[in-house]
Amino acid sequence: MGFPETFKALSDPARREILIMLRDGKMSAGDIGQKFNMTGATISYHLSQLKKAGLIFETKYKNFIYYEINVSVFEEVMIWFSQFGGDNHGKENK
Repeated sequence: MGFPETFKALSDPARREILIMLRDGKMSAGDIGQKFNMTGATISYHLSQLKKAGLIFETKYKNFIYYEINVSVFEEVMIWFSQFGGDNHGKENK
């Protein structure tokens, strides 16, 4: 996982919406697709981009593939973002 792939994947509003949906638990591509006015191929493309960025992973159960959030990637991004907030590392605000 690299930050360029992560931020590229997060730049698309449909992919961000998919991540919000997966926040509540794993879902199949069909379940995800029902929430959008997109073709199955387009949903598959978005899921592929999210997987490529490491933001989601898939598990297979019988004839279905389920997608869920990869929490560790989000934790890594949040740790990186946290360095820009807080106490300004002892510097005074002017």
